[in-house]
Amino acid sequence: MNVDGVIAIFRRVLEIEEINADSDFFELGGDSLLATRVLSGVARGSGVELTFDDFLLSPTPGALAKRIGAGE
Repeated sequence: MNVDGVIAIFRRVLEIEEINADSDFFELGGDSLLATRVLSGVARGSGVELTFDDFLLSPTPGALAKRIGAGE
């Protein structure tokens, strides 16, 4: 999954259009419950299952896409 795919998931979950590769999920108002929805979307879209700790270490679409790429 590329960064655009992760951005699309962030936009859907957070219901915010103004998201780019460097947007921090938690600074945009995301919480742990919404993070699980992002992780679920990533797993469905890429087949890569990340942990909540992975998400905490990579809370931007760009960083998360790199982590997904490492798991593919």
